[in-house]
Amino acid sequence: MKSDIEIAQEARLMPITEVASGLDIWEEDLELYGRYKAKLSDELISRIKERPNGKLILVTAINPTPAGEGKTTTSVGLGEAFGKLNKRAVIALREPSLGPCFGVKGGAAGGGYAQVVPMEDLNLHFTGDFHAITSANNLLAAMLDNHIQQGNALSIDTRQIVWKRCLDMNDRVLRNIVVGLGSKADGVVREDRFVITVASEIMAVLCLADDMHDLKRRLGNIIVAYNYEGKPVTAEDLHATGAMAALLKDALKPNLIQTLEHTPAIVHGGPFANIAHGCNSVRATKTALKLADYVITEAGFGADLGAEKFFDIKCRKAGLHPDAVVLVATIRALKYNGGVKKEDLGTENLSALKSGIVNLEKHIENLQKYGVPVIVTVNSFVTDTEAETEFVEQFCRSRNCEFALSKVWELGGEGGIPLARKVLETLEIKKSNFKPLYEDSLSLEKKIETVAREIYGADGVTYAPAAAKELKRIADMGMSEFPVCMAKTQYSLSDDQTRLGRPTGFTVHVREVYVSAGAEFVVVVTGAIMTMPGLPKTPAAERIDVDDTGVIRGLF
Repeated sequence: MKSDIEIAQEARLMPITEVASGLDIWEEDLELYGRYKAKLSDELISRIKERPNGKLILVTAINPTPAGEGKTTTSVGLGEAFGKLNKRAVIALREPSLGPCFGVKGGAAGGGYAQVVPMEDLNLHFTGDFHAITSANNLLAAMLDNHIQQGNALSIDTRQIVWKRCLDMNDRVLRNIVVGLGSKADGVVREDRFVITVASEIMAVLCLADDMHDLKRRLGNIIVAYNYEGKPVTAEDLHATGAMAALLKDALKPNLIQTLEHTPAIVHGGPFANIAHGCNSVRATKTALKLADYVITEAGFGADLGAEKFFDIKCRKAGLHPDAVVLVATIRALKYNGGVKKEDLGTENLSALKSGIVNLEKHIENLQKYGVPVIVTVNSFVTDTEAETEFVEQFCRSRNCEFALSKVWELGGEGGIPLARKVLETLEIKKSNFKPLYEDSLSLEKKIETVAREIYGADGVTYAPAAAKELKRIADMGMSEFPVCMAKTQYSLSDDQTRLGRPTGFTVHVREVYVSAGAEFVVVVTGAIMTMPGLPKTPAAERIDVDDTGVIRGLF
């Protein structure tokens, strides 16, 4: 089998103007970035906003393991399968971060014969959206420190600065730094830290904003620090809103590319549901719903993170009503949850499968709490046996859950037809009664406890003293109606990444809390999760190269 990048580089891409014309989008509606990438114009988005919505299908997964699950691959292949069935479908995905591309996880273009292309462009600089977000974030940081240097008219308490600089790279040494060293002219000395760009509040603001007016409102509301009286200081107080919006003007527009089979893909907004809200932009999803009869979107990592935030943050804030959920699992990953070592996953082991399938069971139960029909799909590997597949199928059906096998990695859209037909059948016979998990009126503590108990299966929640104090301050500022954005390890339902399967008898420890007033949610940091990842011992960057003709190798 060829590598992902070899498959992508051998593909015959269709000019993006032709892909767009299949959705009745004309060239004047596009802002072209070469032949195969384009941004959708504000004029197009405005013109189609009164059209009826298509059906919204979320693709999520069990907790990720080293064995791989293939959530993006399934999303892409499902969209291609709809095309094979002559259905008008659009895929709405997130943009990849450079951190995982050069780290251990790789990019986010799908895999095998279910990829979005141009793969190298998407996984690297793409249309510059992440660079614009990084620049806007760091402009605000520069204006904050400059205000303090130039006399501090807002009486900012330098011990209560909460705005962090960002970089779209895994760089552990930037987690804790000291700025302002040198002479008096070099600024005020203080401790600071970086977050990865996808964890920046500006990423969330861009993803949740309806339009430029809403973007500017949200940017202005960002809290950067507190003054000596303990009152918030905002980006608007620093007169930074307009300049940040100018940097984000083009980044606010969704991007259009294609799959290997020329299915349209609107790719816009940031990943990382373990430390951010992990969904593509509201603008991208809403635009896709106006352009197609079926929209396939995804949310990051396992359903305990990405799907929970998709439902409780994105759908709540944007008024979206999902019609079905596809839950991706692999037999290999389920056996890994059952205690099998990675090197032994290719051997049939029904006993381990029965032990590990409790992880899938919990995710099914969680998704059903939202009132949305669930279809489980097993992303097929050649080492899967008939007995193993049959066991998973019967397990799902016994829990009022539809099932379909997916072979999109190997066969592209053709391998996703059984799944596509099952989704279409489910949409016909099962009604979505979507509702968020908790009400806005609950206290922040009750919201955190609801997610911890209902979604993670925890016995309760404990708080570090500083986190408890911050929750009170947020409530006193009148922001207790915001939803909570849980930052938690993706590898376990608990906040301990070593506890696989369906852990019980644990509490979730909240070590830090802060409000993202522009994004309009409260971030709750649990366990040992980091908002600036580090590179592994042997990073993927060591295997990436470009030859004399400009062809990139080693990207995946």
